[in-house]
Amino acid sequence: MKIRILFLFVVFLSGFMANAQTEVITGEDVAVTDTESGKVRGFIQNGIYTYKGIPYARAERFMPATKVEPWEGVRSSTMYGPVAPLMIPTTQVQDESEFVFDHDWGYTSEDCLRLNVWTPSIDDSKKRPVLFWIHGGGYTAGSSQELPSYHGENLSAKGDVVVVSINHRLNILGFLDLSAYGEKYKESANNSMLDIVTALDWVKTNISNFGGDPNNITIFGQSGGGAKVNTLMAMPRAKGLFHKAINQSGSFRGNLSKKETTQAIAAEVLNQLSLSKNQVDSLQSIPFDKLSAAGSAALNVVAEKMKEEGIVPVGFGLNWGPSMDGSVLPYDLMSSEAFELSKDIPLMLGTTKNEFTPFMNGRFFKASEEEVIAHIKETYKDKADDYIAAVKKAYPNDTRPSDLLNIDTAFRPGAVFQANQKSQLENGAAVYMFMFTWQSPVFDGKYKALHCMELPFVFDNVERARQMTGGGEEANVLADKMSRAWINFAKTGNPNHDGLPQWPQYNPENTATMFFDNTCEVKPQHDKEFLALMADM
Repeated sequence: MKIRILFLFVVFLSGFMANAQTEVITGEDVAVTDTESGKVRGFIQNGIYTYKGIPYARAERFMPATKVEPWEGVRSSTMYGPVAPLMIPTTQVQDESEFVFDHDWGYTSEDCLRLNVWTPSIDDSKKRPVLFWIHGGGYTAGSSQELPSYHGENLSAKGDVVVVSINHRLNILGFLDLSAYGEKYKESANNSMLDIVTALDWVKTNISNFGGDPNNITIFGQSGGGAKVNTLMAMPRAKGLFHKAINQSGSFRGNLSKKETTQAIAAEVLNQLSLSKNQVDSLQSIPFDKLSAAGSAALNVVAEKMKEEGIVPVGFGLNWGPSMDGSVLPYDLMSSEAFELSKDIPLMLGTTKNEFTPFMNGRFFKASEEEVIAHIKETYKDKADDYIAAVKKAYPNDTRPSDLLNIDTAFRPGAVFQANQKSQLENGAAVYMFMFTWQSPVFDGKYKALHCMELPFVFDNVERARQMTGGGEEANVLADKMSRAWINFAKTGNPNHDGLPQWPQYNPENTATMFFDNTCEVKPQHDKEFLALMADM
């Protein structure tokens, strides 16, 4: 009772102080600082200096990113910049799930190399840890402003840290491999990832003007952003530009595409547009919607040819993304060479319990146990009883019949593999493993620990994202614990703090995993039998 009263007092006091600080301070001489290209002006809110839409580079279509031309005077940087064009523009949404995610779709432009900065101060000579956020959306969609969870103000204030988020080229604009058509296109297959390297280089050069420490940068991302974290750890050109890494729901096991595949896709794009090899430069001026349609058709054609040859694309199928070009990306992401390249980078990684399964199995949310069991038997045949036993052993406290179905197998196996491999490196940096199991109450608990559900807790944005979390005391208590862990990891490479049970480094023997829930606890790997069973199916 005393703890609850104390918590309510703290919430009241925090709210009172927040109301006292909600004045937004703006003006010609407010929040002005230097970058290598010129001065920028932001604004101050709740004591946090905020800058949005700062250009960190420029790039012509399919060309490498280059430094921004210097500007005169002070550039106003108070609004988010443009986001990368989408292959399929958003023209309609599903009402209920859109309520949960509460997207900000932004406005699109190919000139989208922009970043945002939140910092407690720009002129106190402090060197604060930098948290460099990479958005999700696979390699084809998303932006730095897409979800309310991504807002960096609360995390910056809570941890006395600098938060940076970026936009970069995506889909066909970031990954079309035109290397067969001239030297100027030699790295076009991985331009999207090179944009992120360019942004990290900008941070290294400029972040001290925003109160940040260029020698203490943590990259962190979720879903596609987590996969980009892994990709950066496998890129020789990114080495030295970051010092710690956090991967949330992004440990994909599939191999990268090889040059023969990516060049075949590019050739098919030309074919779809009735262009010859000598007309490849025309791709730089074709309207994006026409280019995008040709790209989608090319992916389908090449995927079908691969299927005919007995080659099945792994993961989520043939799509735009990084590839092994022998230069920018010489190794597969889960190869021994990639692990060796980043062996000195401390890593925190994990997944949510349910990920996409509440969408995949939504029709069973209110189904009876008999209906769920019947579906399991139809799906897993003679392995159905083994499946049920493995799920119940992994999650013995689950009560809903649909819980038997809503167990992630897309992200969790890769995370376990990555944790095992990296933690065994000789003289390698620390690895910390987590699983987010907290169940959202929104829509009667339908969305559980959905993909992205941990984000409001990491950024301490439970109230900003209350349509996903429901808000409330329990969620805010967990957000305090999780955001502090992320902050401490960014500061020291160790996420432990006095609000959590002792969180040991992970290794294949102890398999120590922090379970984030209303009661946080460390347990050994709980789902070995389940993952082994699913790997055999």
